[in-house]
Amino acid sequence: MSFILTDISNHIAILTINRPEALNAMNNMVVADLVSAVKSCIDDENVGVIILTGAGDKAFVAGADIKQMQSNGPKEALTFGQMGQHMTLLIENSPKPVIAAVNGFALGGGCEISMACHIRVASETATFGQPEVLLGILPGWGGTQRLPRLVSLGIANELITTGRMVSASEAKLIGLVNHVVPPNELIDKCKEIAAQILKNGPNAIAKSLACIREGFGTSIKEGLKIEVDLFSKLFGTEEANEGLSAFVEKRKPKFRGNA
Repeated sequence: MSFILTDISNHIAILTINRPEALNAMNNMVVADLVSAVKSCIDDENVGVIILTGAGDKAFVAGADIKQMQSNGPKEALTFGQMGQHMTLLIENSPKPVIAAVNGFALGGGCEISMACHIRVASETATFGQPEVLLGILPGWGGTQRLPRLVSLGIANELITTGRMVSASEAKLIGLVNHVVPPNELIDKCKEIAAQILKNGPNAIAKSLACIREGFGTSIKEGLKIEVDLFSKLFGTEEANEGLSAFVEKRKPKFRGNA
């Protein structure tokens, strides 16, 4: 039995981490199941956007499974950390946009998973944090690397060294999330964003994400080189021909077989 529920409709895949009795905490099995589910969606031509959320109304992912971690030595911790980093890199490197629908606690590994997603939408009841130092450890799934890139170095230093949790409204203020909505509007808001994305060329979306990802942190010169290379390679493709022709002919482009 998988810990991930998958629902695919209208080119949108909703992946639900389904371990509500443990606030969707991540252990080795849950990590492996999520990796498998994300890979399946990436490979599925019928999927254009992935929405990732947690079961229940209390937690997106409350963190890693502390009971499992308690028995870890350095060797086991290294393996678990590498598993988590592989998972978050898979999400971050997905050619299809991944939207985090954060419906409650996103703490520790949960916050790290949300930061690996391309877009974050939070319920008004969501709470974010990297509280690992309270346990005598540190974020191991990318928190020390992604949080400074999203919210600035100073704020990341504070949140990671204090372990302080932040509300959805504060997360929006510091740039950790894109949108904050009432709980009953969370999935609909994510679907609305997904629908806007799905109007556009799949290959153009994938290459745009690659430009952003590969250019971020490099010099402007290197970033521009990556951008113009991928920009030029789109020309002459069936997708670009359709998009450009549709504009000239004043009609909607048919990128996914849509009318």
